[in-house]
Amino acid sequence: MEFLLSPQAWLTALLIFALRVSDMTLDTLRMLFVVRGSKAVAWTLGFFQSLIFVVAIGSVLSNLSNPLNILGYAAGFATGNVIGMLIEERLAIGFVFLSIISSRRGAAIAERLREAGYGVTEIAARGKDGMVAVLNVNVRRKQTDRVRQIINEVDGEAFITADEIRPVRRGFWRA
Repeated sequence: MEFLLSPQAWLTALLIFALRVSDMTLDTLRMLFVVRGSKAVAWTLGFFQSLIFVVAIGSVLSNLSNPLNILGYAAGFATGNVIGMLIEERLAIGFVFLSIISSRRGAAIAERLREAGYGVTEIAARGKDGMVAVLNVNVRRKQTDRVRQIINEVDGEAFITADEIRPVRRGFWRA
């Protein structure tokens, strides 16, 4: 166990950790691009992700007697997933379908959203306690917080749900 105190053992484990963080970050992003249908980006990320993976797993398997390598591999896997998710949140690529239900201020929400340049479809509906307005809005993910802010300014009690979507054909999209 004296080798655990050697700087070389710790540096190798740290290198494996860094490789695995990079590998899993790319893997997480790759999967998100696969779901969104971005073939070229998914291919590129997959290529580099697999290169890094081979180097990382090779480093672990070449010295299984060092438990630090195994810990670095596992910790890098977990950390890479989280970092990939954080990067994807910041990129906010894609579109979101927002469904807004308001029992009192549906028309006012629709008006404010249209003034801000968003396309809104209004539907009259019956809810648990009576008539409500259902508003449908498709926005870029990067605009979701701004739209939510507008809705909350008009009706802080509005019910909002979001679904990720892939546009198929035509319609109004705010540039």
